[in-house]
Amino acid sequence: MKNKYIFGGIIITVFLAIMVYLFTQSNIQYESNFQNVMTKDKVCKATGSWVKTKNYEVDKVNRTFSFFMMDDKGNEMKVVYDGTIPNNFESAKSVVVTGQFKDGYFHARDILTKCPSKYQDEKIKSS
Repeated sequence: MKNKYIFGGIIITVFLAIMVYLFTQSNIQYESNFQNVMTKDKVCKATGSWVKTKNYEVDKVNRTFSFFMMDDKGNEMKVVYDGTIPNNFESAKSVVVTGQFKDGYFHARDILTKCPSKYQDEKIKSS
């Protein structure tokens, strides 16, 4: 009977340790000011919009996708993503990139695009 309590206590302790670890690892901050992004030494989520006047580049040989983003204050930052261009990138209203700024540009490991809602267009048409 005593062994059951010890085994149960160990399982609970391991579970709690894993939960604490996962909670502390997912504490990535959103940053909408690229001046702050460029000075951070850790991974963050940068939010802004694609600078459409500067075309994006797709490098099929190295499998990279690069573009420029702008924050609300007008600061620009080059973003390089190891992967292909995300769906709906060209119609994106805003972009969120996860990664780290180093070597003069933002190394993105993930890109999320926020596109205009089709429901929002329907509201405008019905008004």
